[in-house]
Amino acid sequence: MHATDTELNPHKKWPREDCSRVPLWVYTDKDNYRSELERIFYGPFWHFVGIDTEVPNTGDFKRATIGERTVLMTRTETGEISVLQNNCAHRGVELCQAKFGHQKEIMCPYHQWTYDLKGELMGVPFRRGIKGKGGFPADFDMKEHGLRVLKVENINGAVFASFDHSVPPMEEYLGDENYFYLKRIFNGRKVKVLGYQRQRIKGDWKLYMENIKDPYHASLLHVFLISFGLYRIDQKGVTITDERTRSHNVFASVRNTGEATGTMEMKSYRPDYTLNDMRLVKAAPEYNDEITIQIQTIFPDLVLQQQDNSLQLRYVIPMGPNEFELLWTYFGYEDDDEETTMRRLRQANLTGPSGFVSVDDTEVLEYSCAGIQANPGNTAVLELGGRGAAPPEDGNMVTEGPIRGFYEYYRTIMYGDQD
Repeated sequence: MHATDTELNPHKKWPREDCSRVPLWVYTDKDNYRSELERIFYGPFWHFVGIDTEVPNTGDFKRATIGERTVLMTRTETGEISVLQNNCAHRGVELCQAKFGHQKEIMCPYHQWTYDLKGELMGVPFRRGIKGKGGFPADFDMKEHGLRVLKVENINGAVFASFDHSVPPMEEYLGDENYFYLKRIFNGRKVKVLGYQRQRIKGDWKLYMENIKDPYHASLLHVFLISFGLYRIDQKGVTITDERTRSHNVFASVRNTGEATGTMEMKSYRPDYTLNDMRLVKAAPEYNDEITIQIQTIFPDLVLQQQDNSLQLRYVIPMGPNEFELLWTYFGYEDDDEETTMRRLRQANLTGPSGFVSVDDTEVLEYSCAGIQANPGNTAVLELGGRGAAPPEDGNMVTEGPIRGFYEYYRTIMYGDQD
């Protein structure tokens, strides 16, 4: 133990060289959280900001959030998507408060500095003063005072942005296999948003990403998933981790059709359960494979999920070390027929803030927060499937490897080679 260690104010170190142990202070420490904003959310990493069909016309905008900063995703006069930091270059005022809208130009409500849709400063009131008095200095250069422009990449309708223009292209960022699964869903068919949900959950933002990277908890916690065979640890599937960072993952599997195995250890398994309306759990094939569930996590804050015919994005917004907001975007394709859209909407009842499956996660994450906040000097143990971050060679889901991979990358970003 370090000389300054106490149970409530532990020394900031990692217990082991590998990431089979995670110190609980990473979920509670306010200084660590501020460093995460600086290094991860405003650093060289991609963040999902929207779907391009949310801003179909020139001047349409959507207000999104990266870390604690808001940004504007805007359709410009040339038809491109621009993403701009949502605060005035003059005095730092937040420019837009509306979630969606339309505007020919972007004007600050305070002193009316006005920008075009690409963020360039077009005009400032009283630039030459009044009657020769006041005004800006003669060498005031409008070109030096535009809005901060983010780097943007549009993957068949999914728009990502980064404050740091050194971030690699998405294909390199994700690696070949993760990029393949992103484009399996965003495959060139025009995307149509079906609805949104949002919720606030007590707990650190990383707990949610861990939850999604933890495939075996589904077979223990979620009655709906395992009892109706929607997602279970004995399914045929793949576990994929990108080779560059070990922080992006895909779990993809095929719904059980034969006898269940390993259910003796699944206390929530209820094989006799039925529904009055079984359409909720009945799917129709729509891709050129047998995959019935695909769950992809993109570092640091995005989940893309296909649950049978329900398609959804879950985006995590940190709100301090004790709370985060989760934004759900449900979508389909513009050429879907009415029956397909209804099937997507019906199956969306499995997830979301009050979904038959996701409500279990919300509850247990808040239990995690309660336990962790009171015990920051303790350590989490992650040894299921070994101590390394490589995915199982046979693709099995009985592993905590993806969580270890997340923390190997996280620790490198936050603390370099420090052990």
